Amino acid sequence: MNDLAPLLTPEGRALLDAVRGTAPADELAVATRLRRDHPADLVSAALGQARLRQRAEAKFGAEDARRMFFTPNGVEQSTRASVAAYRAERMKALGITSVADLCCGIGGDAIALARAGIRVLAVDRDPLTAAAARANADALGLAGLVEVREADVTEVDTSGYDAVFVDPARRGGRGRIFDPEAYSPPLSWAVGAALAAPHAALKIAPGVPHEAIPAQAEAEWISDGGDVKEAVLWFGTTPGAVRATLLPGPRTLLGTGLPDPDVRPVGRYLYEPDGAVIRAHLVAEVARHLDGGLIDETIAYITADTLRPTPYATAYEITDRLHFSVKRLKALLRERQVGILTVKKRGSAVEPEELRRKVLPKAHGPHAVTVFLTRVAGAPTMLLGSPAAPAATAGGPS
Repeated sequence: MNDLAPLLTPEGRALLDAVRGTAPADELAVATRLRRDHPADLVSAALGQARLRQRAEAKFGAEDARRMFFTPNGVEQSTRASVAAYRAERMKALGITSVADLCCGIGGDAIALARAGIRVLAVDRDPLTAAAARANADALGLAGLVEVREADVTEVDTSGYDAVFVDPARRGGRGRIFDPEAYSPPLSWAVGAALAAPHAALKIAPGVPHEAIPAQAEAEWISDGGDVKEAVLWFGTTPGAVRATLLPGPRTLLGTGLPDPDVRPVGRYLYEPDGAVIRAHLVAEVARHLDGGLIDETIAYITADTLRPTPYATAYEITDRLHFSVKRLKALLRERQVGILTVKKRGSAVEPEELRRKVLPKAHGPHAVTVFLTRVAGAPTMLLGSPAAPAATAGGPS
């Protein structure tokens, strides 16, 4: 599919309606039937777009995804709607009324900004991608707030906008790109564009080294439903600030510059911090709230003797601490009639699926256990337990 135009015609839109919800197993039969009355290329394009829309529902929701237009890369690389909406609302709260969205992709962020009442210039150099962004703004009734321009972002004048948002490409022919200077455009260019604007936000990979963060930026890591989605460098806010934001919510934890927590013996409870908290290096802030410590100086598990509410970590009640032993763990699971085993690891070379196959080849009963493969004070250790009552950990400060 190299041209969206045929799908935007009345015939193309009718075909998209006709193939909506087509299961993969039924595609051949549907295509054969539709090709009797429509060009084969158009039928193939409609079916391909239907597949992309189905994939996009996880990010955009069914209502929007069924009206939008996608490219394969657009589905893969676009921002999840909940994250884009959060960022747009934060820009709105900063008093931003216009944004130059550079490397806009298929328009996910532009859509969220426009829905927040912000005027957007959406720029992408790829013709098909820009066409998809334009079609999406139109399909969702936002064309009046979104101008889409096919251009090289490095040549666009952004001086007339309150803010710049840059989402550089972080994938190449060999997969993910981890070096920020290998982004397209490079992070250094994006930082320069940000510093020239009153406000800016740069979307980067959550694994970015902290030492690569410019001193002028605030760094924010965002997770949605417990999965870390991205990091954002904010300019025009608080230089040097660090925060972890959890969605839905939002819940935001601000860094206070605490030193690493002390290591202490494993207590009754083990807390697994949210990934955004770990990426932001804010485990110490959570540990202080929990009056807890680390089980190992290199492992981001917090241990404490009391159960305290926090949205920034999941609490488990620990029942057993064992030296690593497949034989011993297998016998214990059989003795306790375990049928559901969750394996988590941090600081262990053992693969969870491999261990699960070895120690629980079949269910022994109705009980569930979580085993943590980790290190305690440097020693390979297995900690067994189960999630603490959700009601006890649902609140906490924001």
